[in-house]
Amino acid sequence: MKKLAAVAILFACATTLASAGEVLGKITSGGASVGEGTEVSAKCGGKSYPAVKTDKSGSFHLVIAETGKCTLTINHKGQSATVDVASYDDAAQADLVLETKDGNLTARRK
Repeated sequence: MKKLAAVAILFACATTLASAGEVLGKITSGGASVGEGTEVSAKCGGKSYPAVKTDKSGSFHLVIAETGKCTLTINHKGQSATVDVASYDDAAQADLVLETKDGNLTARRK
């Protein structure tokens, strides 16, 4: 009986984790990857998600525990830009392009 209860608890935890959304993508600037170290954080509703850093190819991967509209904040070379994305139960691809306009960093979906 205790084993059955333990299995039920593990199953419940696993389905909770599986229902989390993901936002992943690659960031480019000037036609090339931003490379390693650019930070990407998210805010969805009232909840903030800590920044992750891009890898050598400029790719990022955020796990978001809710669905709906989210704002990504990208910190690159001392400047920041934001872009809105949607988080779903399944993974959402969000490839981003960084540009500098009038001295300010901007981000857009590719």
